[in-house]
Amino acid sequence: MSIPVILASKSKPRRDVLYSAGICPTIRVSHVDEPAALERAAAAAGCDVDDLTVDKRVTILSEAKAQAVYQAYRDVSDTASHATGERVIAYPLQADEPSAAADDSVADGESPRDILIAKLTNDRPNAHDADINATTRDFSGVDVPITIEPISNIVAMQPGLTHAGVGPLIIGCDSMFLFDGECYGKPHSVEVARERLRAMRGNTGELWTGHCMIDFATGRVVRGVSYAKIRFCNYSDHDLERYLATGEPLEVAGSFTLEGFGGAFIDSIEGDPHGVIGISLPLLRDLASQLGIEWTDLWNVERGELFPSGKSDPSSLVPPAENVHQPGDGWVDCMCGRRHWGLNGASGVLLARRDTTTGAVTDVVMQHRAVWSAEGGTWGIPGGATADGESPIEGALRESYEEANITPADIEVVGSWREDHGNWAYTTVFAFEKPGHRVEPRANDDESMEIEWIPIDEVPDRKLLTAMKTDWPRFRARLDAIAADHRGE
Repeated sequence: MSIPVILASKSKPRRDVLYSAGICPTIRVSHVDEPAALERAAAAAGCDVDDLTVDKRVTILSEAKAQAVYQAYRDVSDTASHATGERVIAYPLQADEPSAAADDSVADGESPRDILIAKLTNDRPNAHDADINATTRDFSGVDVPITIEPISNIVAMQPGLTHAGVGPLIIGCDSMFLFDGECYGKPHSVEVARERLRAMRGNTGELWTGHCMIDFATGRVVRGVSYAKIRFCNYSDHDLERYLATGEPLEVAGSFTLEGFGGAFIDSIEGDPHGVIGISLPLLRDLASQLGIEWTDLWNVERGELFPSGKSDPSSLVPPAENVHQPGDGWVDCMCGRRHWGLNGASGVLLARRDTTTGAVTDVVMQHRAVWSAEGGTWGIPGGATADGESPIEGALRESYEEANITPADIEVVGSWREDHGNWAYTTVFAFEKPGHRVEPRANDDESMEIEWIPIDEVPDRKLLTAMKTDWPRFRARLDAIAADHRGE
């Protein structure tokens, strides 16, 4: 398997450069306060920010971004490695004797096994399904066999971030344009971009891009800077205004692009052309080599493969255009007869809050799923596809933070439930807030309409995702039992 790459940036040009070079990265935005990072670095060096050279600035910011994402993944790994409790594995497709009494659509002469086969092959729509096109199934009429083991067994044995010998590689980048002795970042406004573009036409500037690469497994850090000298044509005022109208120059360093509308106005480039786009492939290759990693070991895309898009079920609405494909994303034709999301399976966090006096569960975090998603508009738990190089617990912790702001450092994993379909599985990770910690959930991305703490007694009153509706009674019982075991903690 290839070594996973995590790009600490939402930049589409950077992502596309990597993908075209055979690497589909996981996208994890760093949310670094860039001015504050520069101020801290300048203070540590005993100087003002204005005294920092452009190469130092881009190096400082690229490392700040990579380190922020490294720490976020460190929190995920640490929380997963300290998981306690039991891991329950349910095998609904191995059931021999589903309960006919629980299925009100039983026909005369049908055996329990006939009922199960009909459910799994769609010969007859499942009477419990709200929608026969739902991507999850209701096994409430099936006596599901289970196995139970200490969750520590799977934490110790299952590949993931905690036990990786190498990678994932976390890449942070930052670009600045040096023109007439001044460092330019993103202009953000039409007025600033217009002033800069007027000054730049017919002249030459320098594009500097800092790169930082961290090997998560070892914590080793390497850095580098790419540089290119760019000559602009003498574009007209009409060209300038029409370029501004595209919106492109507002959110790019230096107010121009090489790969977009602005490329036609660049007459020549001297130096590293990749760095002008925001990420240098030759420099990344060199940085990986410094870490003892072959560049070709990062390839996870076939030559000529088109960049995939879309997380929604084919029968549902189209996801937002900014929705980003990640490694592990994709639909699986499951042995149960349905399609499920997650090439490596999927997982989510069922986070519970307990009464500080009794220890009993009072509330759980629920996700109101975006309309465009499969079974959109229903309520479930935050989660998603397990990425390459992650364990299901790690994937659940990462996804729940990205979608719902459930911070791994504030919770403890106390058990899990894995529904195993053979070629696909979903892992529900049970977690509590750590004593003295409080999680403030919110919708961090377009996957959710809302994220809320829901009183545990009110969960069945919501319109639940089919699988959650099926599993909620046993999940409620499990949470109550775990809370009883942790009473006084």
